Amino acid sequence: MKEKDPRQGRKRRHARVRTKIYGTDQRPRLSVFRSLKHIYAQVIDDTRGHSLGAASTQDGELRDQLVGQAKAAQAKLVGALVARRALEKGITEVVFDRGGYKYHGRVKALAEAVREAGLKF
Repeated sequence: MKEKDPRQGRKRRHARVRTKIYGTDQRPRLSVFRSLKHIYAQVIDDTRGHSLGAASTQDGELRDQLVGQAKAAQAKLVGALVARRALEKGITEVVFDRGGYKYHGRVKALAEAVREAGLKF
C-alpha cells in the first residue's frame, strides 16, 4: 500500500491554481508559502522569473515585533511589510496566489493586511 504524503494534496491544488494565475510586470503575482512556524510572501514577475520583493516572519525588520504574537497576527505584519516593499517599487496591483492553501486563517490575515496597506487584488 502506498503511503500518503500530506504535502502532495497542497502541491496538486497549487499546480491547478497556477494554470490560471500568472504574474506580469504590470500585475505581478503575490505568492504565499506557509510552514508550521513561519509564513512567507513574495511578489513575482513570472514573465522574467524574477522576485520583485519578499517578506517573512524570519525577516530582520520584523523579528522584534513578532515575539509573543499569535501566528495570524504575525501574518498581518508580514502582509503589511510585503505590501510596503511592493509599493516602494511602484507596484499597485497584484494577483493573489494562495499557494494551494485555504483562504482562511493566516493566509486570509496576510491577504487582508496587504489590501489595507494599499495593494489591490
